[in-house]
Amino acid sequence: MERTAPLAAIAAALRRERERMGLSLTELARRAGIAKSTLSQLESGTGNPSVETLWAIAVVLDVPFSRLVDPVESPVRVIRAGEGLALPSEHAPFTGTLLAACPPGARRDLHVITAEPGAAREAHAHIRGTTEHLLVTAGRWRAGPTGGEVELGVGDYARFPGDRPHLYQALVPGSGAVLVMEYV
Repeated sequence: MERTAPLAAIAAALRRERERMGLSLTELARRAGIAKSTLSQLESGTGNPSVETLWAIAVVLDVPFSRLVDPVESPVRVIRAGEGLALPSEHAPFTGTLLAACPPGARRDLHVITAEPGAAREAHAHIRGTTEHLLVTAGRWRAGPTGGEVELGVGDYARFPGDRPHLYQALVPGSGAVLVMEYV
């Protein structure tokens, strides 16, 4: 994935949240313990943020980390394996990629699902406001809202409305996934 779009989203979120708090660049940088030039680069979309830097800024801004890195939502979201914004640690061989943030007041149920090629599992619409998150762990799947399904491979992530008819279909033997159902 091209890094420009996620960096632009992070830049816009940083500016938005800093201005919401009424802080100057200098003051936010001081409170977060980072250089003003680093914050300026991040807000201009030219910086290369580490997970520690963004966490420090999120703490000062009193917002969840996800508010700084999760782009504007659309009804269906797909993140292909290796395409999410992987934020590296400055101190360890570790990266984190946020796939989805939980909205306030939501409840999530976690499922492991398996399937074999054959007929699709057609699901009726769940209660209003339900969102489904699918992370493929094995095989290939066709999944999503009826008429808007996407094909997913190992490591791919998709989010889609669960309050509309949708389906799950294994395309190869031994397909598996983690399914998170989110209710608001």
